[in-house]
Amino acid sequence: MNVWTKYLLLFKTAESRRFAALFAIIYFAQGMSALTDQTISITFKDQGLEADDVAAFFLLASIPWFIKPLYGLISDFLPLFGQRRKSYMLLTSSLACGAGLVAALTTQYSYWELAILYTIMGFGLAYNDVLSDALMVENGKLHGLTGAFQSVQWIAITTASIFVGLLGGYFAEHRDLHTAFAVSAIFPFTVLLMAIFFLREKKHVHSGPEAFQETWKALREGFGERSIWLVAAFIFLFNFSPSFGPAFFYYKTDTLGFSQQYIGILSSVDSTFSIIGALIYASLSRTIPLRRMINIAIGLSVITLLAYLVYRGETSALFIHMIWGVTNMITTLAFLDLAARACPKRAEATFFALLMSIFNFGTLASQNIGAQLYTSLGEGSFAYTWLVTISTCTTAAIWLFVPLIHIERIEARARDDQSSQH
Repeated sequence: MNVWTKYLLLFKTAESRRFAALFAIIYFAQGMSALTDQTISITFKDQGLEADDVAAFFLLASIPWFIKPLYGLISDFLPLFGQRRKSYMLLTSSLACGAGLVAALTTQYSYWELAILYTIMGFGLAYNDVLSDALMVENGKLHGLTGAFQSVQWIAITTASIFVGLLGGYFAEHRDLHTAFAVSAIFPFTVLLMAIFFLREKKHVHSGPEAFQETWKALREGFGERSIWLVAAFIFLFNFSPSFGPAFFYYKTDTLGFSQQYIGILSSVDSTFSIIGALIYASLSRTIPLRRMINIAIGLSVITLLAYLVYRGETSALFIHMIWGVTNMITTLAFLDLAARACPKRAEATFFALLMSIFNFGTLASQNIGAQLYTSLGEGSFAYTWLVTISTCTTAAIWLFVPLIHIERIEARARDDQSSQH
C-alpha cells in the first residue's frame, strides 16, 4: 500500500495525471497486440517449421519497429491536417485495426500472406508507439517525470501481458489463430477512440522556416553527439540475450514438455511481477542517481540469468519467472530512462524512436541468433545451457561500458532542459 501511495503522489498536477492516464490506456492496447504471437509460433511448429524459421518470421515482420526514427521525422516535420500527433494516431490505429480484422476473417493464408498482415498491423502499432513516446519525452522532461511516465507505460503493457499470457495460451492450446486476431484487432480500435476523445492537440501548429531550422539544427547536433551513440550501443548490448525468444519456446515445449496453457500462465506470472518492478523503479527513480540504478540493474539481471541454468521443471520455472519479472522490469526501465534523458531538445521524437529501434533490433537479432545456435547445437538441454551462459556473459559485459557513457552529464543536461522550459 505504501508503494502504491508513493507512486500515485508522483503525479501532483492535473496535467501530469492526464498524461499518465493517456499513456496507460494506449500502452495497454499496445500490449494486447501480442495476443497472436504464441498461437502463430505453435501453428508454424505444427506445420513442421524449425525455431529459426519462426524467429525469421518475427524478425521480418518486425521491420516496422526498426524504422521508427522515420516516423518521428515525419511527425516532427510534416504535420497532418495541422497536427503532429493526433492525426497520425487516427490514421495508423485504423490501419492496424483493419489488418487485424482481415487476418481474422481470412480462412486460409500462407506463411508470407500472414507475414504481410502481421507486418501491417505492426506498422500501425509502431507508429503509435513513436507518437506516444514523443509525448512522454516532451512532457516527462518538462515535469521531471520521465522515469515515472515510463513506469506507467510499462505497468500498463505488462498488465496487458498478463491477459496475453492467459488468453494467448488458451488460443495456442486450441490452435485458434483467427479468434486471436479478431480479439487483438479490438485494441488498435481502442487507441483510435482515445485519439478522438482524449488526445488534445491544437491545430495549425507552427511549421514555418524558423521552426524547421530549429528542429533541423537539433537533429544535426544530436547525430553529432558521441553520448547518443554510446547510449545506443549500451542499449543494444543490454538486449543481446539469445537464450530467449523462439529457442526458449522450443525448449519449454519439446524438452520440458510444458503445455501451451502453462507457458501462457508463466508469461502472465512474469508480467504480474513486472508490475512490482515498475512500481519499485517509479519510486527509486526520483531518489537514486541513474548511474547507480544502472549498475544495480545490471547486477540483478546477471544474478537472475544465472538462475535460468536450473530452469528444469514447472516449479523452478514458476519461481524464476517471478524473480525475472521484477528484475527485468527494473533493468529495462533504467535503460529506457537513460534513453529518454539522452534525447536532445526539439528532436525528442526522432531520437527516442531511434534508440527504441536499436532496443527492438537488439532483442530480435539476439532471438534470431539464439534460435540459429539452438538448432545448430542440436536443441535440448545442452543447447539451452550454452545460450543461457552466453546471455549471462554478454549482460555482465555491459558493466565495462558504464564508465564510458558519462551518465552524470546526461542527467545534468536533462535537468538544464527541464529548467529552461519552466
